[in-house]
Amino acid sequence: MYRDLMKDLVKWKESKNRKPLTIRGARQVGKTWIMKEFGRLYFDNMVYINFDREHRLHDVLDGGLDPARLITAFGALSGEKIIPEKTLIIMDEIQEEPRALSALKYFCEEKPEYAIVSAGSLLGVALHEGTSFPVGKVDSLELYPLNFNEYLMACGKEELVDIIKGKDASLITSMKSILIEELKTYYIVGGMPEVVVSYVKDKDINSVRQVQERLLDYYRQDFSKHAPISLVPRLNQVWDSIPAQLSKENRKYIYGQVVPGARAKDFELAIQWLSDCGLIHLVHRVKKPGIPLKTYEQLNAFKIYFNDIGLLAALGELPVTSFVDANVLFTEFKGALTEQYVLQQMISVSHYKPYYYSADNSKGEIDFLIQKNNEIIPIEVKANENLQAKSLKAFALKYKVDNAVRISMSDYREQEWLTNLPLYAFAEYL
Repeated sequence: MYRDLMKDLVKWKESKNRKPLTIRGARQVGKTWIMKEFGRLYFDNMVYINFDREHRLHDVLDGGLDPARLITAFGALSGEKIIPEKTLIIMDEIQEEPRALSALKYFCEEKPEYAIVSAGSLLGVALHEGTSFPVGKVDSLELYPLNFNEYLMACGKEELVDIIKGKDASLITSMKSILIEELKTYYIVGGMPEVVVSYVKDKDINSVRQVQERLLDYYRQDFSKHAPISLVPRLNQVWDSIPAQLSKENRKYIYGQVVPGARAKDFELAIQWLSDCGLIHLVHRVKKPGIPLKTYEQLNAFKIYFNDIGLLAALGELPVTSFVDANVLFTEFKGALTEQYVLQQMISVSHYKPYYYSADNSKGEIDFLIQKNNEIIPIEVKANENLQAKSLKAFALKYKVDNAVRISMSDYREQEWLTNLPLYAFAEYL
């Protein structure tokens, strides 16, 4: 399975200033697989250490964090000879052993010739709870569910990916009907690796939904296993509320729609926990499109999106038959699926941190704002070919914006102040 992150891993391997690497991402997005595949393709051998399974490692760490000593122990436990630059050392579920995180600092300072990559599905939670992290002594990467291009690659549609990445607008338009069909299916299948593999193997949408429901159950089990017992009910309530929250015309997260009379203090820890796990994305409001956007961020006003569009469709119980009817699929949830898709692509392909804008009277909302160098770009998302952009136009006039973007099912076109980007190829243009 092709993953864009592999290119970043190769750059890391070849970097002269390489530090131990951590890969963050939700459970089941493929972190273990990509670390092992990286080792298989680009190193002579690898040593795989899982801190959740190999309890002898705790005794090893009890004896100290000297890198030379740890290298000897890792080699003995794995039966592999560890050679600098030629052996990849993989530390998985590293959040289970905070001392292993601390050891990364000493490898950076004393043994930088050893290639070490680590990962942990609950690493964000562990750090938020106060686990010491060697800031400045590690490199970091994020792994997300498969984006649309990666999904096409998994389906054997490399030619379509080449066309999208080529950014030839007329050629992309000529493939429009094919790309729309693929996008419809991606909305239902999503990008969780196990789900994509199931679809590629059997082309059975019903089986896809079964796998998705199993993953959703698996996440719920994680709530009970890893979160404080008192927090579990709130986690489930927030989790279950997301489809309904996104189906509203105003997608700002409203606590009172989860439990009548609820306030921020009732759910903020649950939301933080889900965010730290990489299971949700928070998009915060800004009151003004100033630079940098982060200085205008309102932490108490936000929208919540899932980590994966297919899981959102499954949790929202969108019928799997919807993928055969574009009119149904692209209007369900009042465009929530489309916003979810756009958010995922922006994060995983374009690597922007998106915000959203709304006036104090909640009118004239702009779906997303991104900062590109010294420019703020407002983005409006349309689920179909609706070419009206009243809110976007009013925003551009008010704040003297020269470049605005509308993402829709319409073809690529440039206007004096607005660029329309097609949903199935927009991320390459941002």
